[in-house]
Amino acid sequence: MRKNEAGIRKEHETIRNAVGYYDFTHQLLEVTGKDAKAFLDYIFVSSIAKAKVGEAKYTTMLNEDGVIIDDVIVFRIDDELYWVSTLYISDMIKWFDVHKEKMDVSYKDITPVTTMYAVQGPKSGAVLNDFLKEKINDMKLFTIKDNMIDNVPVKIARSGYTGELGYEIYCKPDDKALVESKLEDYGVKYGISIIATDVIITSLPREKGYVLMSDLAGTNPLEVGFDWTVSWDKKFLGKAALEIVKAQGPKHSLLGFTVDDDAAVIETKEQVKINGEVVGKVTTFTYGYTIEKNLGFALIENAKAKVGDQVIIGKYTAILTDRIFYDVDNARVRNK
Repeated sequence: MRKNEAGIRKEHETIRNAVGYYDFTHQLLEVTGKDAKAFLDYIFVSSIAKAKVGEAKYTTMLNEDGVIIDDVIVFRIDDELYWVSTLYISDMIKWFDVHKEKMDVSYKDITPVTTMYAVQGPKSGAVLNDFLKEKINDMKLFTIKDNMIDNVPVKIARSGYTGELGYEIYCKPDDKALVESKLEDYGVKYGISIIATDVIITSLPREKGYVLMSDLAGTNPLEVGFDWTVSWDKKFLGKAALEIVKAQGPKHSLLGFTVDDDAAVIETKEQVKINGEVVGKVTTFTYGYTIEKNLGFALIENAKAKVGDQVIIGKYTAILTDRIFYDVDNARVRNK
């Protein structure tokens, strides 16, 4: 049983209670040009145009049918310079090529020259403050700033995918050894540990309700609780289709579910049933070491099931829940 995997549990609890770090380098697209702001504002549902230098936006990219084809973080690095953090950069570049038309915008893959370390947990800020040139106490959530480690320039983002206070260090690949040595040397008194298991994409983010594209495939922002990311007062790709969904109401919801059987094994795409009728499908399943339950997400037909319903998934009984199982009020992430 995953519940009894001591090594995985230890790393999960290290992030929840102290601090851990790991190379979490995503693919990074640098976007420049006098039309970069307008272009990105059209490509993504959030108001990229309103982002100030140093701010970041979590957002989605839609096709003409209003369906999510990527979820990303967009950083505004300078007036006409943006970073887009994605896991599907080749597809994104192709999409940009199709839609940039005559706009003055350029983009290039800077992943080969950029490494990102995630430093996550309630003591992450204390560790970084001990060796960064500039203190990071005043950094707001979803911001990015220049900083220094010794005489080496880095960028620090206040962001993460764990449901805890967290930061990201962007550096050159040649500076990886320096970053790791600083984290180890200055983090030892805070109980720091390098994270090597899959908790960074399973139990930690899933307890917090965070998604992957595998959860979002075929959905629109309103079906997955991303209404807050949509700027309806501007033009964006897929808006017309999404307005129809808004008017009619979404047909599906990405919900959570729990299973009391600790030995349960549930595969993605497993059917969710009530009285033998299929009401949805599983998108993810794991064990949550903080809530001490097997948990998962499922895309559910709103007309057939709702939060609180008892369902059958394979041979297991489950209860449909809200998707956020941990830190519902976001106090941990906001460090309040």
